[in-house]
Amino acid sequence: MTELVNTAQNTAQNTAQSDAWNGDEGRHWSDHHDRWNAINEGFNLALLGAAAIGPGDHVLDIGCGTGQTTRLAAGAAVRGSVLGLDLSAPMLARARSLAAEEGLDRIAFEQGDAQVHPLPTAGFDVAISRFGVMFFEEPVAAFGNIGRALRPGGRLAFVCMSDPARTEWVQAFGAVRAALPIPPEEAAAPAGPGMFSLADPQVIDQVLREAGFEDVRAEPVEALGHFGRDAADAADHLVGSGPGRHLVSVLDSAGGANGADRVRAAFAAALAAHERPTGVHLRTAAWLVTATRGSGAR
Repeated sequence: MTELVNTAQNTAQNTAQSDAWNGDEGRHWSDHHDRWNAINEGFNLALLGAAAIGPGDHVLDIGCGTGQTTRLAAGAAVRGSVLGLDLSAPMLARARSLAAEEGLDRIAFEQGDAQVHPLPTAGFDVAISRFGVMFFEEPVAAFGNIGRALRPGGRLAFVCMSDPARTEWVQAFGAVRAALPIPPEEAAAPAGPGMFSLADPQVIDQVLREAGFEDVRAEPVEALGHFGRDAADAADHLVGSGPGRHLVSVLDSAGGANGADRVRAAFAAALAAHERPTGVHLRTAAWLVTATRGSGAR
């Protein structure tokens, strides 16, 4: 019988994140998986290169979403296997459907929180993630759980957000908030872990070393994401995202009329300068992080 990781010390669970990714946000990402992949897939080559997946490797994809990186990993691990782990039932349903369409029988998907999910001890050679590790309530515990699932010397490679000032879609959201009557308290960052929780490379180094990883490296990487055919198309997509819906709800709750139309118009104005014949492309700045599981993984 496969030994499972002891998660007794990892009792925290991302309840708020689970609610979001099993609600409107998860459905939006599932229904528009091609649009979200077009935004983020510019990091795939760097991520997979850093992971150095071998033909016989067993791979864990953390926060796999609708499974694009999981399927790419399976293409490299031709004699191995890949497990995609995510909180979101809607996104995993899409991931399973897409993997089945490609006939990839080396892939399995499980719904779970990487902080507490029982993973096979030393069951994987490589763990990867594309923007799926920034929202842990207890990051040291979460990476400790992931580390124990890697064999000694196993590799970790992930991409996470870095400096928001260098990410153009973040600046677009800032321009939208500035153009609308958004109360200051609503414009502030929410409490708890967010997408920039690992933006400081010193925090990355500290968290991973406390979790038992060694050889921690963070390399700055950037990629252009395709947000839409034109500014209006990109604006329509972003209004349907979680942060976009939040802005709409703030305007609606303040008693204004046509909140969605006002947010959509503000996004279109903010993105107009980024229109090109090939569409709207916005830069995302990130860290490409690599590490190895040490003998003292927690």
